Amino acid sequence: MEQRVTAKLNFLRMGPRKVRLVIDLIRGRKVTTAIDTLSLLNKKAARPVLKLLNSAIANAKNNYSLPIESLRVETAMVDGGRVLKRSMPKAHGSATPVRERTSHVSLVLVGSKEEKKGKEEKKEKIKEKK
Repeated sequence: MEQRVTAKLNFLRMGPRKVRLVIDLIRGRKVTTAIDTLSLLNKKAARPVLKLLNSAIANAKNNYSLPIESLRVETAMVDGGRVLKRSMPKAHGSATPVRERTSHVSLVLVGSKEEKKGKEEKKEKIKEKK
């Protein structure tokens, strides 16, 4: 039976377009491959997404006792969060608005406990045939 594990990161002080570039690289991949990709990626958004992925892995391990090898990233979404409005001083005493965007990131991992057992059963069947 497949188990879904979620983790969310709200109000990340980074624009959603920049975070989506990183999220698109790990969507649908196995967790071990996603960790390798994020740790080598040269993007500022890679570090918070890696921390979120590690949090989701910890949730899977502690709450559902799922093995890490069976986990994969099923869905990864980035939505726009609250926009912080500031102003930047300009020439001749004027000011222009600055919109500092935030992001809401959510990850859903899927994994099963039975995947490991299935491999062991196949090995036992092969041994019995010999």
